[in-house]
Amino acid sequence: MAHNQRSYDPEYKVQAVKLAQEMGSCKKAADELGISPNTLHGWIYAVRDGRLDIGAGAHTPDNALTLNEELIMLRKKVKEQEKEINRIKKENAFLEEASAFFAASRLKSQKTSE
Repeated sequence: MAHNQRSYDPEYKVQAVKLAQEMGSCKKAADELGISPNTLHGWIYAVRDGRLDIGAGAHTPDNALTLNEELIMLRKKVKEQEKEINRIKKENAFLEEASAFFAASRLKSQKTSE
């Protein structure tokens, strides 16, 4: 069964989050915009998590990350980057081996053709 999911451009999301902040209620803002409160709440969380930028000076003490939340987020990013680095190192090692194999086979084929 296909699930129809609307997509929203980043500017719409930013304006929706700002409206929710101005109104002081996620549900009221979502109702006014005709979207699900869960969707709007997800965008607000994305702002807190740093995945959606709503502009400079938009954070208040109420919606800013605590030091612990920021530390958790940074540790998560570091862990993801370490995984990516390890994956790239493995790919590079494989490519070096493949390159050496093909270089050796090319030399071998050149010597046999002489």
